[in-house]
Amino acid sequence: MSDTSLMAKDRLSHTITACRSCGSVHLVEILDLGTTPLADRLVAPGKADEPELTFPLKVAVCQDCSLVQITETVAPEILFADAYPYYSSFSPALLKHSRENVLARIAERDLGEDSLVIELASNDGYLLKNYVEHGIDVLGIDPADGPADAARKVGVPTMCDFFTLDLAKQLAAEGKSADIIHGNNVLAHVADTNGFVAGIATLLKPNGVAVIEAPYLKPLIEHVEFDTIYHEHLLYLSVTALDHLFRRHGLYLNHIEHLSIHGGSLRLFVEPFENQKESVKAALADEKNIGMTGTAYFEDFSARVNRLRTDLVDMVTKLKSEGASIAAYGAAAKGATMLNYCGLSSKELDFVVDRNVHKQGQMMPGAQLLVREPEALVTEQPDYVVMLAWNFADEILQQQSEYREKGGKFIIPVPSPRIV
Repeated sequence: MSDTSLMAKDRLSHTITACRSCGSVHLVEILDLGTTPLADRLVAPGKADEPELTFPLKVAVCQDCSLVQITETVAPEILFADAYPYYSSFSPALLKHSRENVLARIAERDLGEDSLVIELASNDGYLLKNYVEHGIDVLGIDPADGPADAARKVGVPTMCDFFTLDLAKQLAAEGKSADIIHGNNVLAHVADTNGFVAGIATLLKPNGVAVIEAPYLKPLIEHVEFDTIYHEHLLYLSVTALDHLFRRHGLYLNHIEHLSIHGGSLRLFVEPFENQKESVKAALADEKNIGMTGTAYFEDFSARVNRLRTDLVDMVTKLKSEGASIAAYGAAAKGATMLNYCGLSSKELDFVVDRNVHKQGQMMPGAQLLVREPEALVTEQPDYVVMLAWNFADEILQQQSEYREKGGKFIIPVPSPRIV
């Protein structure tokens, strides 16, 4: 990479020295995953020899507000707006999960033709289309042009833009005020954390609710889900840190639901008035009791991550030495983190499969494994498949019944490598 390229790269990211939420400088590093490529930046086969952008991937916890966060901020235009390959509608499990969410919200909020639902990071319309089917006005906001175009094609009005406080003020000035604001797996992606939350406060009706889903820090630590850490995920959220963040902007975390999706997530119900339910009080007490509000809770996390890496690499290396053929399932961002941190590439694995047609024919960042269609598992019949998308294990195991009936086996790496 030339000096000019290096200078350009320097302008693409910066290292934070203060907490993204409360501004405290009391950050303590708890994990270093090295310097890695961008997890969702797939490589075109013709560019396999070109150098990839790489950035440090370190995790720290704030001693004052308990927010866990990575310390490198990569420009969002690089992360999300440049041929962003993630399309939510390729996961049947996620579509079912989202539809159930919408139907519950319609029933409990008594929504109708005078209502407005806004989704931040609305992707390809996977969620909002369920409101459209019920005659409820919606607005999607997403910075990636591909998914935004896909959303419009299924009847979901979508702005192709980043959601910011300025955009929220603009929409409010146009008379838009939301009964519900959805934000699924987006809060953790936003560098201007406070501006994003302030924007939500600006657009909510006085009796409105923000329904936000985010991976929960507790199972991430307990189950060694380190692969959910990558540059797009700036924050790793606890109820304690969220409570502090929302209160700063006149919003209140009044209720939570625990979800199994994505390895363990929270559905947050955030309102412009305080009415805290037992679900939140219990979670706050639990986090305090187990030490999540301090730094001791995280002290052995790095060692457990290293142990998982060692165990997985040893398993794959042993199987390979015995003549086994090995592929992988899931060209998702978490897969890139797993492959690159473990140093697994074409030496150990033959290819990766993924249902997302936008990823097929591309190569995984760093590891540079070719992404193929899932049917390749049956036609090629590798002996083992490393399940990188372990968060959809049940769906994948059912989908790949033919491969398994022919003797194929899956390696599920988290929370510790095992063969099924």
